[in-house]
Amino acid sequence: MNIRKVSVKIVKWIIAIIVSVMLFHVVKDYVMDIYDDYQKEYTNTQITQGKDVVVEIPEGASEKDIAKILKRKGLIKYKTAFTRRLSSSEYSGKLKSGIYTLNTGMNTLEMMRIMSEEKEVEGPIDKLTIPEGFSIDQIAERCEEQGICSKSEFIKAVKSVTSTDFGYLAEVPSGADVRYRLEGFLFPATYDIYKDTTPEMLVREMLRAFKSRYTDSMAERAEELGLTNYEVIILASMLERECKVPKERAYIAGVYYNRLDDEMLLQVDPTVLYPLTNGMYNKSVVTYDDLELDSPYNTYKYEGLPVGPICNPGYACIDAVLHPKDTDYYYYRLIDEEKGNHRFSRSFEEHENNEGDDISEMTTEEQNEDSDDGDGDDDDDDDEGGSDDW
Repeated sequence: MNIRKVSVKIVKWIIAIIVSVMLFHVVKDYVMDIYDDYQKEYTNTQITQGKDVVVEIPEGASEKDIAKILKRKGLIKYKTAFTRRLSSSEYSGKLKSGIYTLNTGMNTLEMMRIMSEEKEVEGPIDKLTIPEGFSIDQIAERCEEQGICSKSEFIKAVKSVTSTDFGYLAEVPSGADVRYRLEGFLFPATYDIYKDTTPEMLVREMLRAFKSRYTDSMAERAEELGLTNYEVIILASMLERECKVPKERAYIAGVYYNRLDDEMLLQVDPTVLYPLTNGMYNKSVVTYDDLELDSPYNTYKYEGLPVGPICNPGYACIDAVLHPKDTDYYYYRLIDEEKGNHRFSRSFEEHENNEGDDISEMTTEEQNEDSDDGDGDDDDDDDEGGSDDW
């Protein structure tokens, strides 16, 4: 009996040894494969056919930061292989910030060479002006009209940007049925176009412009109002397409808040026009049939905010949303097609009878009496956004 037990133990030990040896060889082979792969990336000098990848190296990025960016973009596998090779190369300390087009078939030395080149600075060959209230589709069309790139190339660049590239895009709800995740974030401004400007570079420049204008204090103010930053941009985009008179911005924003608080439909015409015209706004009159459009943007059909921004708003409208007039207005009606000013009403009866207040005729004292809150930025810039009746 004891002999049998001893035999079983011996067999178990033999099996354990065999398994250990086999496991050792598996682990050894795995480690050697990784080591060989690492060494190949560390020493490789070949260039093969690969895929172009646009990489942005921010100002002040360290060599470790650059390695992280390259790995995230799928250009390298091992950050230490890159930094070790860089430290012993002629390119150490010479990598520069900027936007580069690298390739997955490049060796790391070639990437370093490209990122360390002294570029001859040439002046802009063109300027692209994006008015407040332009949608992504309108921007794409303007790029094509000016010969900067085709519409499809610009849209492709828009769709290539992810939330890992720009963190604030992570606020766009996952699975949201939005036309473009970047809608609302391409900041309206005038941009210099250079000989080597690509659609990707242009899109990223617009996103950086938004990031520089939407400050931490604005994000804090949004939180005070119980809004996400994305909701602020949605509201500002609606305001941008509705409001033509700077003085009215904070008042119309206040109407939005009042209607949302009372769970009323917002009923903003541009939220119908955006999906109806595929973002081109080449239709000015909304018909009753249009109001039945089944779209998550349509605020005549669905309560609350539209699913996403309907254009790219400027600073003044964002500021007005963050600092709305605290009034008891729930309606507004266009009273001057040319000037774009509205009459604001407190009730549906007033609205129907064209009664209420014309903000443009009110004195500063009267405006202040109508508000407990600060107003929006009251500048005199011209907006592209249309203005429609409730």
